[in-house]
Amino acid sequence: MIQAAQRTQQVSEYYFSQKLQQIDDMNRRGETVINLGIGNPDMLPPADALELLSQKVLEPGVHGYQSYKGIPELRQAFANWYEKYYKVMLDPNQEVLPLMGSKEGIMHISLAFLNPGDAVLIPNPGYPTYSSVSQMVGAKIIEYQLNEANNWYPNFEALEEIDLSQVKLMWVNYPHMPTGQPASKELFQKLVDFGQKHQILICNDNPYSFILNEHPLSILSIPGAKNIALELNSLSKSHNMAGFRIGMVAGDPEYINHILKMKSNMDSGMYKPMQMAAARALESSQEWFNTINETYAQRRKLVYQIFDLLETTYDKNQTGMFLWAKIPNKFNDAFEFSDEILKEAKVFITPGSIFGSNGKRFARISLCSNNELLNQALMRLKAVTITLNK
Repeated sequence: MIQAAQRTQQVSEYYFSQKLQQIDDMNRRGETVINLGIGNPDMLPPADALELLSQKVLEPGVHGYQSYKGIPELRQAFANWYEKYYKVMLDPNQEVLPLMGSKEGIMHISLAFLNPGDAVLIPNPGYPTYSSVSQMVGAKIIEYQLNEANNWYPNFEALEEIDLSQVKLMWVNYPHMPTGQPASKELFQKLVDFGQKHQILICNDNPYSFILNEHPLSILSIPGAKNIALELNSLSKSHNMAGFRIGMVAGDPEYINHILKMKSNMDSGMYKPMQMAAARALESSQEWFNTINETYAQRRKLVYQIFDLLETTYDKNQTGMFLWAKIPNKFNDAFEFSDEILKEAKVFITPGSIFGSNGKRFARISLCSNNELLNQALMRLKAVTITLNK
């Protein structure tokens, strides 16, 4: 057999890939699992965007290769979106690069800025892709610790005690996933100051700022941020367009050009009708966002009931499409908590451990299930609550 590259030994299969296979096997056995784990938006994208897409796919001349930089209409729509909601001015021709989802951008940014042996600061807990991509490009991972006592914000005093001499890039993600901690101007100012002081590129991954959050913020709103920061964003969560794979990265033109070099060697542009539909979606009104958030708010009330039944504790000031809760002490860790619920109630809840060691005592429920499913999960849990709480 031909030996696989060493990088395949450095990263493991994504947890959800493995867990979904287990859930599929249970479903085939007739166990009918209710999956409350993954943040896969179930509501429709903006209706006018879908109407435009259905029209444009029938037009000749739209089905070929597209520019690596995205169509001008999409870049302008992203710039308008940032100006309207984040109060950030972006040059659509030089400071905006559309991507096939922001997950793609994590790879492109890492390829563009990290040499083998360079160090990268990764949050614990945090999105697992930051670590896996860093390993794939041969970077040295330095975890920085986030905890409940510090509101899931970086401890800058602790960061200053780390040897930062090899650190070239820092991943941040506010509003934070998985904890739901919202961003603040003060946090972003500290991050920009930290990056400038140590010449570390600060990369904020920002897909959750429109969900159950009245004050969307961008790190690029901080004066001078473009010199030291990039921001990823996406329509996956904000506009229920996860399958469209439409995202973007914004920042200084020189940074964008480095990323474009990587991107242009890895894809041949995005399907034009989807880009046009995305541009239309970005024109959605505040009323559209309000309607989506009303639904999420109703669902969150049911998730409160689920977590109350499971004797967890949580902060009601969370934002985003998940609820993060501390599990009872009677469980050894979040994996045991999650596996026991799956076994007894046939309900899957994400263990916080997959986001890092600081998630060991936490679990996460997605708000991407409708009220009927959440109520079914609640009824199942009520039926086995004596077993779970023994």
